[in-house]
Amino acid sequence: MNLGQSILEALESLAANKLRSGLTILGIVIGVAAVIAMLAVGTGAQDTILGSISGVGSNLLFVFSGNFTENVRNVQPLTVGDAQAIADPFQAPSVEAVAPILRSELEIAYGGEKTFTNVQGVTPEYAQVRNYAVTEGEFINSDHILGRSSVALVGPEVADKLFNRREGITGETIRIEGQPFRVIGVLESKGGSSFGSQDDVVLIPFSTAESRLIRRSRDRIDQLLVQAVSAEAVPQAAEEIAQILRTRHRTALGADDFTVFSQSDFVQTAQTITGVLTVFLGGIAAISLLVGGIGIMNIMLVSVTERTREIGLRKAIGARKRDILIQFLTESSLLSLFGGLVGIVFGWLIAFVVGQVASASGTPFTPKVGLDAILLATIFSTAVGLFFGLYPANRAASLQPVEALRYE
Repeated sequence: MNLGQSILEALESLAANKLRSGLTILGIVIGVAAVIAMLAVGTGAQDTILGSISGVGSNLLFVFSGNFTENVRNVQPLTVGDAQAIADPFQAPSVEAVAPILRSELEIAYGGEKTFTNVQGVTPEYAQVRNYAVTEGEFINSDHILGRSSVALVGPEVADKLFNRREGITGETIRIEGQPFRVIGVLESKGGSSFGSQDDVVLIPFSTAESRLIRRSRDRIDQLLVQAVSAEAVPQAAEEIAQILRTRHRTALGADDFTVFSQSDFVQTAQTITGVLTVFLGGIAAISLLVGGIGIMNIMLVSVTERTREIGLRKAIGARKRDILIQFLTESSLLSLFGGLVGIVFGWLIAFVVGQVASASGTPFTPKVGLDAILLATIFSTAVGLFFGLYPANRAASLQPVEALRYE
């Protein structure tokens, strides 16, 4: 018996029990659709997170007070002096720009609208370091810093909350903790990141924040952002920063009271987390595919029982054990293959719906159905059909003709 004839006979056998075959295929459809959709969601989440991290800024280093890997006592805070030392081209030639930050959750009000948001005191270098742009107005400049001006830039989310629009806001006056600030611009949307939404923010001059809103003792700052001269110079810049801070803080060898993270560190961490998430989601979905495979085995065993006399008759007129084995394996493989093909379509539809729901809710998230996920689901579903059809097929092929013909 050739393969073409086996396929035709398998199709005839499956068509003779349409409802039963359909329900069996449904189990595979659900399993494959779940695998496709879950992998698409995981891949989409990974792309969104990595894209957000990459959009934070180029060649970026994050400097935090405290050691995140070891328990170090007598931690000294980062200061404006530290920022100035790192910005010195003679001490840190691999550093392009430095942006100290003061931050706090403060109340923002306009008219009858109020909201609590992340207020940051920044310098003009912040725009370069964080790769920020404005859709209207201008960024904070040195005049604003020197004059301790009461000016502010608002993020798109803050603009939506307070003004219900993102255009024509420049020149309006908002109140931060009851103090009036003139809006000088609206920040370009950057979406979410590992630090939360980058659009739910208000930026004010560093000197204004330091003297009037976010007071810190001894020139302390909350965070330091450093931009290296190039991507290749990031490791060298990190080492120069570490050496400067060790000297200024007089830390013991191996007892740094600060932590320097590069953008690549965040990317690697995010890739690890999202990779584990994707595998976890795919594994959960694969369980449903396994259940579908058990359904195939169950149906094929029933089919063997029902067709015992047919098997005996075929063997009596010359059918070999291999012919019977191929026939039943072909049936189980076709069941899983049809289920896999339909499941791919349903999986893509589920991923599309999830993307539309996310878009409607304002979440920048797009599930991505990759060719690797489609091939994996198709091959796995066919393998499931072969694996779970092997026992029933072998059982049918091993029947003795005389016993099979006597079966009632």
